[in-house]
Amino acid sequence: MKDLLIRNANAVLTDRILKADIFVEDGKFKEILPAGSKVLQAAETIDAEGLLVFPGAIDTHAHLNDPGYTWREDFAHGTAAAAVGGYTTIIDMPLQNEPATTTAKLAERKISIVEPNAYTDFCLWGGLVPDNFGELKDLWDMGCVIFKSFIGPVSPDYAPLNYGQAIEAMRIIAGFGGKAGFHCEDYSAIKHLEKVVQAEGRNDWRAFLDSRPVIAEMIATDAIIEISRATGCKAHICHVSHPDVAAKIKAAQQEGVPVTAETCGHYLSFTEDDTISKGALFKCAPPLRTRADQDRLWEYVLDGTFSGVASDHSPCTYEEKFTEILGQKINTVFDVWGGISGIQSCVQAAFSEGCVKRGADPVKLARVMSENAAKAFGIWGKKGAIKEGFDADMVFIDPEKEWEIRAEDLLYVNKISAFVGMKGKGLPVRTVLKGKTVALNGKTVGDPTGKFVRRVE
Repeated sequence: MKDLLIRNANAVLTDRILKADIFVEDGKFKEILPAGSKVLQAAETIDAEGLLVFPGAIDTHAHLNDPGYTWREDFAHGTAAAAVGGYTTIIDMPLQNEPATTTAKLAERKISIVEPNAYTDFCLWGGLVPDNFGELKDLWDMGCVIFKSFIGPVSPDYAPLNYGQAIEAMRIIAGFGGKAGFHCEDYSAIKHLEKVVQAEGRNDWRAFLDSRPVIAEMIATDAIIEISRATGCKAHICHVSHPDVAAKIKAAQQEGVPVTAETCGHYLSFTEDDTISKGALFKCAPPLRTRADQDRLWEYVLDGTFSGVASDHSPCTYEEKFTEILGQKINTVFDVWGGISGIQSCVQAAFSEGCVKRGADPVKLARVMSENAAKAFGIWGKKGAIKEGFDADMVFIDPEKEWEIRAEDLLYVNKISAFVGMKGKGLPVRTVLKGKTVALNGKTVGDPTGKFVRRVE
C-alpha cells in the first residue's frame, strides 16, 4: 500500500498537463499514471478534482534573517509563509544574518539553529565577500549551492566586490566547479547618481528611481557575463528587473556562457508607478520598472530564460520603512529600508499575472519556478518536477479561486508588504512536502518538518 494517493489531479508535468493519479511512497513520487488507469490503495487519499497540481515552487532568493535579525523575520514565520504560498524549497541568503554565513562553520551553525523550525526544505547561499576567498571551497563542500556577492551598494553588515575581486573569486570558484551569484547594479554609477539627485535637492521617489537606472543594472550584468565567459565560472544574475537585461542574459546563454538568472514576483506584478504613488513599501533594488518593461519581461519568463521567479523576501519592521533604522532617523527616500516582503504571495501573483491575465501555459511557469530553478542550483533529481524518484513536493492551485491579499492573513513576523491589497485569481490551497501536507487553505499543518538540502552530486 502506498503512503499517499492523489486522485484526479491536473498534474503540471515537465512537458504537459496530465489528468493523473499520483502515488507517493516514502516521501517520493512512486508513480504518475493517467487518472483511473490503475486501482491502488493508499494510507491517505486526496481528491484533487478541478485543481492544478504543480511541482513545489523553489524560491531561489530569500532573506529570512535567522539567526540574528529575527525581529524582522525568522525561519519559523518565513518558511510557514513560504509553505502557505506554495514554495516548498527556499534558498536562503548569507547576509542579514548575524553573523553572515561566510565560513563553513558559520553555515553549519546556522543550519543547526534554523532546521528545527523549517516548514519547507531549504538550501543555503554561501557568502562571497572580499575577505573570505579562502573559505569558499569549504562552504561548497559542506553543501552551499551557490555564493552571493554584490556588484553594487549593500547593507553595512556585508561588503561588495569590485570587478577585479570578482575575477579572482570566480577563478577560484571555477576551480572546484562552483557557482557565483551577483546582485548586478554598478556601484560607481549608483553612488554618483545618488549624489547628483541629492545635490539637486531632490527627495522624492522619482529621484530614487533616477539614481538606479537600468543602465547601472546592464553594466554590471555585462561585466559578470564576460567574467563568466573568461573564467568558465558558472554565474547567476539575481533579481533581473528589466527585459533588456534579460535579453543580454539570453544572448549569453545562446553563446554557451554558463549563466543563469532569476526575476522576482514584484517585477512581474508592480511598476515604478507604484513606487511613485505609494512609496516606501515598494522600494527595492533594482527598482520597479515601467508597465511596458514588465510586459516584455514576462516574455523572458515564458521562453525559459529565467531559472526562478524568486521572492527576494526582504522583511523589515514598519519603523524601518517609515521612521528609523537601527536608531538612525529616516530623513530621505534613500534612507528607507529597501526590500519587499513577498514569500507568501509570489506564487499566486505569478500564476494570476501570467496564466490568468496573460494566458500563459502553466507548464511554462512551472518550468521556470521549479525545473529550471532546481537545475540551476544543483538540486535537480531531488526537486523540481512531478517525476518518479523525486521528492513528492507539490502545490495545489485552485485556478478559479479569486483572492485579495490582506495583512492579517500574512504569516510574517511583520505583517507589512507591497502585496497587501493586490487582487487576483488562482490560489494555492494545499502544499505538500515529501508526501505530507504542510499547508492547507492559508494555514500550516503540523509541526515543522523541513530539512537542509544538499546538492545532487
